Amino acid sequence: MLSDPKKRAEYDAHGFAGVADFSPQDLFAGINFDDIFGGLNFNFGGGLFDTFFRPRASGPPRGENVELELEVPLERVLRGGEEKLHYQRPVTCPSCNGSGAKPGTAPRKCDSCGGTGRQVKSQQQKGVMLQQITTCPACGGSGTFFEQRCPECKGSGQIAREEALTVKIPAGIEEGTALRVAGHGLPSDRKGGKPGDLFVVVRSAPHAHFVRAGPDLWRTEIVEVADAVLGATPLVPTLDGEPVSVTLAPGTQPDTVLRLRGKGLPEFGGRGRGDLLLRIKVRIPERPSADERRLYQQLRALGHTKKG
Repeated sequence: MLSDPKKRAEYDAHGFAGVADFSPQDLFAGINFDDIFGGLNFNFGGGLFDTFFRPRASGPPRGENVELELEVPLERVLRGGEEKLHYQRPVTCPSCNGSGAKPGTAPRKCDSCGGTGRQVKSQQQKGVMLQQITTCPACGGSGTFFEQRCPECKGSGQIAREEALTVKIPAGIEEGTALRVAGHGLPSDRKGGKPGDLFVVVRSAPHAHFVRAGPDLWRTEIVEVADAVLGATPLVPTLDGEPVSVTLAPGTQPDTVLRLRGKGLPEFGGRGRGDLLLRIKVRIPERPSADERRLYQQLRALGHTKKG
């Protein structure tokens, strides 16, 4: 199975002794084990070579990651900046350093598993030795017992702590973007293990005057009947804080949409800005004054005259 002719000759002549000076990378270079075993429904992940020959990461497992949502105002999305995040998470107990034992004492090794936290059952079937590894039921996988538990964490090795973080929000950040804060997740359940990460999912907070749609903003603009009929140039607010003038054409109909280019949110990554879209609503007087009623009656009569 050696792909290099020279190495193959050494193996044929001297067996494994002939290739003793070669590394696994030398011996199996150029061979795709996934192609060889792919039809047998084996899944080797990164490949059979990685499974057997790549060095694995050592040390205790990391803690679990934590995901939190953070609502930020649209003004922060517009300009970017910092937001405070307050949350509570478990951390390693400072009193017992995560051991769960009372300071000055030591945990006792579990007699059932010898401190490994696992139980191994072996049986031989048809010349093949099979092993079943399960969590030790006596110690629950911890491998230890406590003669005296830590009074601060009650033997769990962890306590809850309120934390305050400052999260930097990029201008134009997209809805649902997850920002990673390394090392602020859950602590590892094994001594010496590093904590997981915190992922802050950014959401846009509801706004009183604008609705976000990607980089665009929507706003409902209410105008008077006369302005819709005759036309007008009202000033409308923007998220920047500076009103802009818009042109209502004579005869503007309800639900007409006007687009103000470049008055929305920044495109994430600095590719320009979205637009501000105005949906026009016409205000109909609910309780017109006597003068208004007289004018509307004149308009109605004029309309009937035109039809006649």
